[in-house]
Amino acid sequence: MNIIAAGVEERLTMIRGRIAAACERSGRDPAGVVLIGAAKTMPLASVKGALAAGLGDLGENTVQEARTVKEALAGDSAMATWHLIGHLQTNKVRDALRLFDVIHSVDSLRLGQHISERAATSVRVLLEVNVAAEPSKFGFSPEEVATAVAGIASLRHLDLQGLMTVAPATSDPEEVRPVFQTLRELGNANGLKQLSMGMTDDFEVAIEEGATIVRIGRAVFER
Repeated sequence: MNIIAAGVEERLTMIRGRIAAACERSGRDPAGVVLIGAAKTMPLASVKGALAAGLGDLGENTVQEARTVKEALAGDSAMATWHLIGHLQTNKVRDALRLFDVIHSVDSLRLGQHISERAATSVRVLLEVNVAAEPSKFGFSPEEVATAVAGIASLRHLDLQGLMTVAPATSDPEEVRPVFQTLRELGNANGLKQLSMGMTDDFEVAIEEGATIVRIGRAVFER
């Protein structure tokens, strides 16, 4: 194993330890939290090293990034579950369905309809919620979630599993705890168990508030 790969293995161990500690603080089983390695723009050697070290889930922000990385990894990523964690344009839906196993960023009923119409089998999806109402981000408002859930759940080929959010960037993760609390409450109110929330700077707080999926890039892959 090269130096980069060895470093990734060590970082994965540390991240998993922090996930376990956050779960212990909140009385949860660490097995209930999926770690997605957000591989966007990360060194290919680091991604390969993470897969070799047992990382089973990879996330990409765009169709093009996923295509490039998958082609470069070839058989190394055959067993990985691929997650689309960035915005999806309707004209990229067909490509996304070929590349990804889970789509976290369904941010409109129109997009859901496009996915449903083009999918040949059931597709696991999550609804993106713009909890903090940031103009630069996509997603349903919290007030729209119940109606969106009903609309998406009625579409053929969509397996609605949960909700996703991206919290505002901050140096103090405690500042975004209310964002994660709100997503948990929305999930509970709508009978959705999966909560995709939390990244490198705030994933421990997200887990304490109920995250079942965390999307971590920099802390896993960067040297």
